[in-house]
Amino acid sequence: MKRGGALHGARVAYETWGRLNDARDNAVLILTGLSPSAHAASSADDPSPGWWEAMIGPGKPIDTDRWYVVCVNSLGSDKGSTGPASIDPATGQPYRLRFPALSLEDVANAAWSLAHEGLGIGRLACLIGCSMGGMSALAYLLQHPGSAGAHISVNTAPQAQPFAIAIRSLQREAIRLDPQWDHGNYDIPARPGGKYPEAGMSIARKLGVITYRSAMEWKGRFARIRLDSEHRDDEPFGYEFEVERYLQAHAQRFVRSFDPNCYLYLSRASDWFDVAGYGDGDVHAGLRRIQLERALVLGAGTDILFPLEQQEQIAQGLRAGGAEVDFIAMDSPQGHDAFLVDIAHYGPAIGAFMATLAGRNEPR
Repeated sequence: MKRGGALHGARVAYETWGRLNDARDNAVLILTGLSPSAHAASSADDPSPGWWEAMIGPGKPIDTDRWYVVCVNSLGSDKGSTGPASIDPATGQPYRLRFPALSLEDVANAAWSLAHEGLGIGRLACLIGCSMGGMSALAYLLQHPGSAGAHISVNTAPQAQPFAIAIRSLQREAIRLDPQWDHGNYDIPARPGGKYPEAGMSIARKLGVITYRSAMEWKGRFARIRLDSEHRDDEPFGYEFEVERYLQAHAQRFVRSFDPNCYLYLSRASDWFDVAGYGDGDVHAGLRRIQLERALVLGAGTDILFPLEQQEQIAQGLRAGGAEVDFIAMDSPQGHDAFLVDIAHYGPAIGAFMATLAGRNEPR
């Protein structure tokens, strides 16, 4: 591990769609944001909709009739990969806070091991990274030069800015200050009536959701709509507005679906990542070291978590490194989460880029 320590017998969970061709040159690897699983799209093995269902499949922007698509669950997560909630083979108990300090470089190396050693893919046709996964993708490309011919960078950043760090710090504090967290010693797995930092996780998730959308989106969606009297809390200072109820419902769906310690580790790894470390303290110099032929950089002007200027910074750096780069600033009101919900804009942009890659790779 980059910051010390080691994992033995670690695993990463992944799903695939399409078929790897005989030349093994049609692989597309997707690295995810903080909380998603590897289930990016439905399949015969799991027909439930994936988190990027509208983007991946036959005839879709990432066309599985042409591409062999692999989505990896991040090392450190609890969605099948080894993380703080996993069993430490040395003790037979969950790692909890004994899990080694996690960096996005470790996340990237685990994904590289899967692709290169596990699946035998020497060079990816395209590496795609969304949100935190975009940072992991940059780490992948920096640590393994020439490992991908093309890259799609989606709503991400070459380093965390103070606003993003501040929000994630508050999220971690909310979890750690919940007495039920108990220094990471809550029930794993969670059980009804057991010890679990539900209040802290709820606040952390609400803070995150607020930053994932834009003020424009919140205003247009909820305005100042008040709850009907029968839906209001009787408690003093209880929920009064529709937006409050939405956040509460969203948090309730999440709090027990993601492990708190995993959340802490991946959140801190996102804060630590900095491309400048590969360029003698300069982000542009670090990005310039990445070796690519083509790249597509997408960002939303309403993204407050990873502002558009950071997407421009990535595009400029990759271009300076010799890549042919397309940069598109999306006119989307949905903020950071636009890549998940605004498929009408993101789909055609990604589909067009993938089509050009297919054209270049087809036999002549």
